[in-house]
Amino acid sequence: MLSARKELVAEEYVLRLQEEVVGRPRCRERPRRARFVDKHGACNVAHTNIREQGRFLQDVFTTLVDLKWRHTLLIFTMSFLCSWLLFAMIWWLLAFAHGDLDDEGGGGLSPPAVPCITSLHSFTSAFLFSVEVQVTIGFGGRMITEECPFAIAVLLAQNIVGLVVNAIMMGCIFMKTSQARRRAETLIFSRSAVVAPRDGRLCLMFRVGDLRTSMIIGASVRAQLVGRARTAEGEVQPLRQLDVSLDGPAGSGGSIFLVSPIIVSHVIDGSSPLYRLTAAGLARARFELVVVLEGVVETTGITTQARTSYLSTEILWGHRFVPVVCEEDGRYSVDYSKFGNTVKVPTPPLGARQLEMEQAEARDRPQVSLEGDEADEEGVEMEGEGKVVNFEISPGLRRRKSSVFHSDCL
Repeated sequence: MLSARKELVAEEYVLRLQEEVVGRPRCRERPRRARFVDKHGACNVAHTNIREQGRFLQDVFTTLVDLKWRHTLLIFTMSFLCSWLLFAMIWWLLAFAHGDLDDEGGGGLSPPAVPCITSLHSFTSAFLFSVEVQVTIGFGGRMITEECPFAIAVLLAQNIVGLVVNAIMMGCIFMKTSQARRRAETLIFSRSAVVAPRDGRLCLMFRVGDLRTSMIIGASVRAQLVGRARTAEGEVQPLRQLDVSLDGPAGSGGSIFLVSPIIVSHVIDGSSPLYRLTAAGLARARFELVVVLEGVVETTGITTQARTSYLSTEILWGHRFVPVVCEEDGRYSVDYSKFGNTVKVPTPPLGARQLEMEQAEARDRPQVSLEGDEADEEGVEMEGEGKVVNFEISPGLRRRKSSVFHSDCL
């Protein structure tokens, strides 16, 4: 603009150049990948076009518990209000049919000597009497008499309906307040998973912890690999789920002692779905690691479950978690400010399959001929449950070979 004022550059050209610069995006947005399970554990699957929605009404209690709080409170209020209004209309019609609402100004007729309900003169008083009957307040101004047997039957019916409404609504509110979802919020996972050597083997690791001092009884951890796969017959499965075996107590069918944060590891060997995965193919692979932590709350005895997931872009190759447990003054302390911190460690960029091949060549063993080398250029083959699954990756991936003891930290 200053150059335009000095007549060095035409003002029209400067304005046009400014519009192009302002309208041009500063950075390229990354395409958003769909998640099967969100970070906070909610399932990210939308159910649409459900034809048999009437099945939800067959289990009304579960439907009410699964609703959001604002919808539950609205139904709670409307259920009582509608029942009060319904029986208020019945009481008003009963008094009208018996002639209790007639007065000297209403046709010259006088009300009967003994009414069905005393002190009931309008719909407002009938509504107040309905509330007193169902909530058992009993102010004493309005009461039922022996004049009308039908009124006694209506009184019994309203008491039964009131008890049913109270039982359903109170049970629904109690179940929503006592759910273990809040307890699961104190079960935390590391924001990223890491791949690094451990005990001479390439492992995928993530950290779990419990913020509360109360224990989770029988805590167990499960992991599944979810991704798009293609079968040998050419069938495309959008969400193929493969079990990922875990090492240590988490994988032996036992329970973990979650008194302090622990690192759960998965050994990448020949039976692992990540057997053919390399550092170069990790950023472009399209899969998701779903982790489920389940146990019984010690204080309430209710089973709770916490879930999270890691995309391929959230797995750091060549990193290791920082220790968070230290001993101070004869007791152990946990520093949760370092819960998700990682450091780089020397890790070979090759996958477990390529490492085993190079180690076999280094020991002067005969080379093992494995099929599917050409297929690695287009996808990452992952084995699981005795079957080979091709998880697709972005095109343009090329295999990189180097020595086993690669010093670069990726």
